[in-house]
Amino acid sequence: MKVAITDWTFPDLEIEERILKDAGCEVAARQCKTESELKALVADADAVITQFARIDSNVIAAMERARTIVRYGIGVDNVDLEAARTRGIAVSNIPDYCIDEVADHTLAFILGLARQIVTHTADLRAGQWRLAVPLPEMKTLSDQTVGVIGFGRIGREVVQRLLPFKCRVLVHDPVVSAGAITVAGATAVALDEIFSASDIVTLHCPSTPATRRIIGPAALEKMKPGALLINVARGDLVDTAALVAALESKRLAGAALDVFDPEPLPVDHPLRALPNVIIAPHIASASPIAVQKLREGAAIRATIAARGELPPNIVNGITSPRHVP
Repeated sequence: MKVAITDWTFPDLEIEERILKDAGCEVAARQCKTESELKALVADADAVITQFARIDSNVIAAMERARTIVRYGIGVDNVDLEAARTRGIAVSNIPDYCIDEVADHTLAFILGLARQIVTHTADLRAGQWRLAVPLPEMKTLSDQTVGVIGFGRIGREVVQRLLPFKCRVLVHDPVVSAGAITVAGATAVALDEIFSASDIVTLHCPSTPATRRIIGPAALEKMKPGALLINVARGDLVDTAALVAALESKRLAGAALDVFDPEPLPVDHPLRALPNVIIAPHIASASPIAVQKLREGAAIRATIAARGELPPNIVNGITSPRHVP
């Protein structure tokens, strides 16, 4: 049983190798940079673990034996789900890791923007001792309406963290009932009301054809002047050029971003220089506990798949293991 690991950002693969080898699996790992490297690595693998490598239809077509592709993470937007489904290859993710970490990071971003933490740090380091922004830019959360787009595991935790701050919380999620949102202490609303009524909008939805560029020129035009935007979900939920324009014109008062389109964010990108933006390099999920859970979960799913069974959390509709002669 061979498990291929296409790329990783960890110092080593000791956790994965221990679990996989104890289960009798051979591990083939390579930091693949090209499609040809990916095809060569996955050709005879029984299971594939991937992090950020682009597993497109061409790479999937090269998988002669693979029963499952396991994504290190929650999002699976780097994997062609339909191509995998057509080949009978199940795609599995790790949906229950880093929930608290990303929810905490969201609150840190919201408070950092609302209370102008970074602005004052930079001003003080430049030798000033003053209120660095006009007084109306110092926000109190109890006076704010926060719109949450996406009410999955992370969105729910964000709502629970917001409620003690006494702000009004609106939620939009087309696949969650209004009753479930009400029970959680928020108000279910249409997407347009999120934009028109929220002082702060925070994104917690997956990247899908329906959500990509959900924050574009039309949405930004609907948002309240001076609103704040938080994105810890996926970079392609936001039209980057439109966001930059809204920030430069001050239509949006600020943004806090952990994810970008493209990634890595180019060194000369305007988002790096705008004073009303807080940025982080896609690290909202990071903690020792979360990373260990992620790596163990991926390795365990690969061992299940390699022995011919379906692992948990299949996201592309496969209901039975692929038959490989």
